[in-house]
Amino acid sequence: MFKKRYLIYSAILLVLFGFVYYSQPYDNLLGHNKNVMATLNGVANTQPKGLNQSLQLGKDSVVGPNAGMPFGPLPNEDLRMQDPNLKRPGGILDLYQPENIDVISLFIFMMIIGLSIATSTVQRWQVAESKVVKAEAEKATAELSFLKAQINPHFLFNTLNNIYTQSVINSEHTSESIMKLSNIMRYVTDDVTQDFVMLKDEIDCVRDYIELQRLRLRGDAEINFNVQGKPDGKNIAPLIFMTFIENAFKYGVTKKEKTVININLSIESEKIDFSCQNKIYAHKSNLERSGIGIVNTKLRLEHLYPNRFKLDIKNLNEIFSVNLYVNC
Repeated sequence: MFKKRYLIYSAILLVLFGFVYYSQPYDNLLGHNKNVMATLNGVANTQPKGLNQSLQLGKDSVVGPNAGMPFGPLPNEDLRMQDPNLKRPGGILDLYQPENIDVISLFIFMMIIGLSIATSTVQRWQVAESKVVKAEAEKATAELSFLKAQINPHFLFNTLNNIYTQSVINSEHTSESIMKLSNIMRYVTDDVTQDFVMLKDEIDCVRDYIELQRLRLRGDAEINFNVQGKPDGKNIAPLIFMTFIENAFKYGVTKKEKTVININLSIESEKIDFSCQNKIYAHKSNLERSGIGIVNTKLRLEHLYPNRFKLDIKNLNEIFSVNLYVNC
């Protein structure tokens, strides 16, 4: 039936139904049951002498189809209420036997067919549901891997640009910058492959990146990075904070005035609060391009922290602020 071979399935059901109809397993089981026969004979022996003679099976005192019935024939003449040995034998060509239908066997047959269909339907539904859940999980994993593939090269590309700038101006901090970049690359290529990393490692990566920016900007910028609380034993999605920090240095730095960037991270027992604030000096087209990284970060948060994060981004009076709350 589940293979949509309805004609074959219906034919098999008709054959089985016909077999049960003609074989009458329940009635034959009673006819060959010694306990049932003994009960019938016991009832006959307990009757008065006159009735006892009429109950003797096979006796000539009572003739006809109602032989052995102490109270006379039944109104509907249902032979199943009589001695099974008195049933009229049915031949192969006896296609219609309304007085000899084994209703109980047919009922049990239909119950078995119904239960088998119901059981198979439930099993197929469970298998289908498990496949849907597995497909959704694989889809989420694929999307998350795609987002990581977009973020990691972008992050490394920006850092390399900063070091290139230092090398052009022959900065004495170029070698130090390369060492910090080496630490960042080791973190990005090795640890970031997991969905979650140690919060302490994520903070170290942020510090190295901020130090690279300080070396590039030197005294032209005021960068405040404050961490409150203990990160030991806590996990976080990798590079979640880095997207907003990158945008702060990319669009919040100018040569016209001193740059001020405030980055705060508060660690509590079950919550992590991150905030970043900077003034915007970029053009509108650049801001539209920066939105791609923010959209990717939102998607990652939805995959990794469903209903467990709150992201508030504001752009008022040329001040761009980000507040992210994550429940660990």
